[in-house]
Amino acid sequence: MATIVNMHEAKSTLSKLVEKVAAGEEVVIARAGKPVAKLVRYEKEPRRLGFLEGKIWMAEDFDETDEELIALFYGSEDEEF
Repeated sequence: MATIVNMHEAKSTLSKLVEKVAAGEEVVIARAGKPVAKLVRYEKEPRRLGFLEGKIWMAEDFDETDEELIALFYGSEDEEF
């Protein structure tokens, strides 16, 4: 069962509430008696390597220098301002 605290109490006792959450308890914060937020312990999700395999495509020449594109960004050397 979750502990329910009002907003003022949550502000005043945040450190204690975080200790409860770290121990596995859920804390619900209420405003005017109505729940508005729930504090739960952070669980790091494991990284899933390769989950985009087959879903994206990259051209073989993606990293080749494109002089025309570079000129569009930086201007050509023969331009006068």
